[in-house]
Amino acid sequence: MVPAKRRRLIVELITDRGGCSVTDLAAEMDCSAATIRRDLDHLANRNLIERSHGGAVPATAVGNEQTHGQKELQNLEGKRHIAQAALTELQDGQVVLFDAGSTTMQIAHALSEDRSFIGVTNSPVLALELGSPCDTVQLTGGSMRQPTRALVGPTAERFVEQRTFDVLFLGTNGIDPSSGLMTPNEEEARLKGLMIDNATKVVLTADITKLGKQSFIRFAEISDLDVFITDGELATGAREPFESAGVEVIDGLRA
Repeated sequence: MVPAKRRRLIVELITDRGGCSVTDLAAEMDCSAATIRRDLDHLANRNLIERSHGGAVPATAVGNEQTHGQKELQNLEGKRHIAQAALTELQDGQVVLFDAGSTTMQIAHALSEDRSFIGVTNSPVLALELGSPCDTVQLTGGSMRQPTRALVGPTAERFVEQRTFDVLFLGTNGIDPSSGLMTPNEEEARLKGLMIDNATKVVLTADITKLGKQSFIRFAEISDLDVFITDGELATGAREPFESAGVEVIDGLRA
């Protein structure tokens, strides 16, 4: 098969399935994994797909968002490193709010069963993961958005407004040091803002790929954060806006 045709088929498969591994694509195309990796790099450079750990997912734009399943495929190892660092922010007896997201899901995965705190989340899938280590798990209620499996809307907003939380593990689609934190969906943006308003300590957990990425709606300033945990090392210029705002930065977790 000529490269141009193979690459067109690769984009179609990745788009239709919400993501593919190198192994699966090599089997589909009847070629080597090395060839698929070169094809994926070529397509990513043209912004036709986005590379993920071990494969690729559909390309996203400012107004669009990846699904929960797509995000789970991206940079899984980095998110696990973030999760281990995030555990140090927890103390027994706290009320801990977990924002819906693939990185916060890894924090729930990493919890041991001897922890003792109340877990709250707007993610039904994350609530199931919290069921074992937490004394009590509470869902915010609300309507579930299929792309992210996050509960949103007036019910979720009232739940968060009427409560206070010791720690919030927060996710985001994009981080711009000057613009702040961003997400594509208005309902999720509104709920994230309320989560921040009602948490004593706000811990942003986001892999390094989110830094500099733009999205549609801004929901917070850098100064709204207390801690930023990421898996890559921030350059001096990228670190300075966080430190100037009094945000503790925990980075370089792969080193």
